[in-house]
Amino acid sequence: MIFSFFVLQSIHCQADVNELYKADSLFEQRSYQEAMEIYSLNYQLGLYSPSMLLKMAFIAEGIGDKEQATLYLSKYYDLNPNPQTLTKIKNLTGQNNLYGYEVSDARRFVLFLVEFKEWIVGAMAAFLLISIFSIWWTSRKEEKSIHYWPTVLWMVLLFMTNNFLNAPRTALITNSPTFIVSKPTAGGAMVDQVEPGHRVKIKSSKDLWYEIEWKNKIAYIRKDNVTRL
Repeated sequence: MIFSFFVLQSIHCQADVNELYKADSLFEQRSYQEAMEIYSLNYQLGLYSPSMLLKMAFIAEGIGDKEQATLYLSKYYDLNPNPQTLTKIKNLTGQNNLYGYEVSDARRFVLFLVEFKEWIVGAMAAFLLISIFSIWWTSRKEEKSIHYWPTVLWMVLLFMTNNFLNAPRTALITNSPTFIVSKPTAGGAMVDQVEPGHRVKIKSSKDLWYEIEWKNKIAYIRKDNVTRL
């Protein structure tokens, strides 16, 4: 089952790579609309690269969709945080002071692991198979004791990585103005009023609201005022 999963995954990835090559070719030919259709489909599937995000931002800005351009650049910033990208986001949003773009070393490490999650899971699955084969081989020789803990360890690590190694949940504020309040109700006290371009860290979801971390405090924001990254 494990081998079948990775063979099918490999075939699927190869098909996606071919589509992206086609989109890149269309982009070079300045067929931006056709390229954007392919890029958008892959983006919705969670398949993207830093270069693809930059191209999508370029196309979105070219057609005057600054909100989408900001979204793609914000996603790109997660993968490759640099001052130039942040300056471009500020120009697109008209905001000089943006909150939520701080990237710690720990966050960069997590994002690095998430980017190569499929490879990490594949390597762990391979080690798990080796461990299972080792148990089977050892069990043929009755005089030797069998150690199960390596196999159990690999199973636990594989389960934890596959199910819990995810990027921090963040969202981009896209509506103007957006109110951040103290409680998930319309009657909650206003904590802050912000314009599009800021980012928030999502803690949990409650009906029409997200519980967020805003300036090191817990607050709430309506879901229709943000776009998940």
